[in-house]
Amino acid sequence: MKLRFVIVALASLFVLPAAGANPPGSDEEIRNRLTPAGSVCRAGDNCAAAATAGGGGSQGTMSGQAMSGQQVYDQFCFVCHATGVAGAPKLGVGEDWQPRLAKGLDTLWATTTNGLGAMPAKGTCANCSDDELRGAMDYMLESVQ
Repeated sequence: MKLRFVIVALASLFVLPAAGANPPGSDEEIRNRLTPAGSVCRAGDNCAAAATAGGGGSQGTMSGQAMSGQQVYDQFCFVCHATGVAGAPKLGVGEDWQPRLAKGLDTLWATTTNGLGAMPAKGTCANCSDDELRGAMDYMLESVQ
C-alpha cells in the first residue's frame, strides 16, 4: 500500500504540471513561438501589392530569388537523375546522355518542359521558370562534358 502511494506521488511529480506553471520564456517569446509560420494575402490587401511590386522572381523557390541550375537539380531533379529511376539519364554518365544529345538540344529542351515517359512536365518543379529549368538542364549536361 505504501509502495503504491510512493509510485503515484513520484509519477505526479513528472506527469502533472505544478499549479499555475507557465511554459518557459517571456510572454513575448511564447507569443512568437505560437505565431503561424505563414500568412494569407487576399486580393486587395496591401500585402498583395507588395508581392507583385517585387516581380520577376522565381516561382520555384519561396524566397522569390531565381535558383541556380545546381539548386534546381539538387532540389527537384536528383531524385531520378542521381540513380536513373525509370530510365532517367544519370548525372555525370555520358553513355546515358549520348542518345538524347544526338536528337539535339531542342528535343532535350522539349523533353525538359513537356516531360517524357515517367518524367512529368518540368520534372518535379512545376513552378520553376524556363531560365531555372534551362539552368538545371545545362548543369546536367556540363556533368558529362
